[in-house]
Amino acid sequence: MGYDELIQEALATPFEGWDFAVFDGRMTVTGDLPWDYAGMVRERLPGTASLLDLGTGGGELLASLAPLPPRTVATEGHSPNVPVARRRLEPLGVEVVAAGGEGTLPLPTGAFELIVDRHEAYDPHEVRRLLAPGGTFVTQQVEGRDLEEINAALGGPPHEDARWNLDTAVAGLAGAGLDVTWRQEAGYPVAIGDVGALVLYLRIISWQVPGFDVHDQGDRLRALHEEMERGHPLRATARRFALVARRPG
Repeated sequence: MGYDELIQEALATPFEGWDFAVFDGRMTVTGDLPWDYAGMVRERLPGTASLLDLGTGGGELLASLAPLPPRTVATEGHSPNVPVARRRLEPLGVEVVAAGGEGTLPLPTGAFELIVDRHEAYDPHEVRRLLAPGGTFVTQQVEGRDLEEINAALGGPPHEDARWNLDTAVAGLAGAGLDVTWRQEAGYPVAIGDVGALVLYLRIISWQVPGFDVHDQGDRLRALHEEMERGHPLRATARRFALVARRPG
C-alpha cells in the first residue's frame, strides 16, 4: 500500500473503546513488564466489597476480571467510550459514571475499599477521599517520556506531561496522606512498521505529539514511510510505572 493510501486508511479507520488489536502486526512490542497489573488487581478482589475503576475505557480490562465485587463503579472521561463501557459492564452489575479521573467525582467519600487505575490521570487528594480507611490504590501509569522518539522523528514538541514519572506520582500521593507500599518502573521496545499505523496511533493518542497534523508534517511522514518501506521501522521505548498505595486506617 502506498503512502497516500496508508494515510487515508489511518484517518478513516474506526476505533471504539480501548482495544488496540487494530495495531497487531503493525506495532510490535518486545518483552513484558516485570509486573502484571491485571494480576495485581485480581489478587485483591476476593473479600473486597467495593471497587472503583478510574478511566475504564470501553470496560475491556475490568470485564475480564469478573466476578467483580458487589459494589463496583467505573468512571470514563472520553464520552464516546461511555456507551461502549455501559454495554459491556452494566450486565455485570457495574455502574458506569461519565466523569474523568481528575477533580472531584460524583461519588461518596470513603466508599471504596479498592481503587484501580490503568493509564488514567488522577487527583491524589480525590483518591484519598474516595478510599475507605485502610483501602488500597493500585495504578499503572504511562510515563511522560513514553515513546518520545516519535516526537523527535516528527520534529514535534515533547509530551505536555513530560515530567510525569514515578517519583512525581509517589510524592503526590504521599502529600495527600497515602502510604506508598510498592513501586516499580520499566520500559520495553516498540517498533512501528508502517506510517499508517503511526498516524492512526497519533489520531487516537492525540496528546502524544501536541499539534500533530498529517499535512504540516507531511515531509517527515513521507521520509519515515520511505525508511519503513526499506525495512527500517520507527523504534521507540514505551515507559511505564506502577505503584500500590494505602490509606491509613
